[in-house]
Amino acid sequence: MEVKRDTKSYSMLTLRICIVLILGTSFSVFSQQDSQYTQYMYNTITINPAYAGNRGVLSLNGIYRTQWVGLDGAPETINFSANTPIGLGGVGVGLSFVSDKIGPSTESLIAADFSYTIRASERMKLSFGLKAGLNLLDVDMDKLNSEYDPNLIDVNQSSPLIGAGLYLHSDKWYVGLSTPNLLKTDHYDDVAVSTATEKAHFYLIGGYIFDLSSSLKFKPAVLAKAVSGAPVSLDVSANFLINNRFTIGGAYRFDAGVGFLAGFQISNQLMLGYAYDYNTTDLGNYNSGSHEIFLRFELGANVNNNVNPRFF
Repeated sequence: MEVKRDTKSYSMLTLRICIVLILGTSFSVFSQQDSQYTQYMYNTITINPAYAGNRGVLSLNGIYRTQWVGLDGAPETINFSANTPIGLGGVGVGLSFVSDKIGPSTESLIAADFSYTIRASERMKLSFGLKAGLNLLDVDMDKLNSEYDPNLIDVNQSSPLIGAGLYLHSDKWYVGLSTPNLLKTDHYDDVAVSTATEKAHFYLIGGYIFDLSSSLKFKPAVLAKAVSGAPVSLDVSANFLINNRFTIGGAYRFDAGVGFLAGFQISNQLMLGYAYDYNTTDLGNYNSGSHEIFLRFELGANVNNNVNPRFF
């Protein structure tokens, strides 16, 4: 009997998460809807188009994240991006694809990025960026138990997105302000039983590199996310880079979770990263944490037979 009670509670929790995140019944949902990443310091292009081309090489990045492992219908994200300078006096371009699955919904995003970089001073560069693309939302209500609300029907919608960003950096620090999508989008079913509203998310990101020795660097970083109708989300992290090869550190998401990060520069072109984070809210009682794998491949990253010293 105890197992049956746990299973029922587990299923109800899953259903509530899906409905709150996707189609809150009879009212609009305002929440942190954009995908979240523990290794956000390696994934700047997704949230800030001004970052395109800033590493000075062709950079191919992939992230796979499975969140709240063990909870049926929990978020699963695949992210791929590519960006490069194109040799036209500070111009950079990028392309990104994101597939985000939550319960009965699959949200896909494809976007192109454009950036223009100027020299703000002898040691600083300032980049301006624009993002444009398409957002596709597909909700399959057959994946839910229809006995809860038979009025919920499938949703299949597309909407444009337009984003913008600023990115200021030197060799030692960086700060960026951006929104991946300025447009407000309403999702609704054919009988207007349920609606979900996606609003503009604003990101402030920053970090600094401390040279502790010739072989050890320390980089704290912060990411703040804000959207109307939801509390500000704040992520902080601290990473150590050892011999320009091995990265290890930790992360904390205020009132939400703690994480562990590790990375290894396999070769001059290839880097592999892994992150694990655990939810510190009551939701942590129903799952075993989140896993995230990051892979970066770069062409042109060989600098005098050493790994590209850029840590961001």
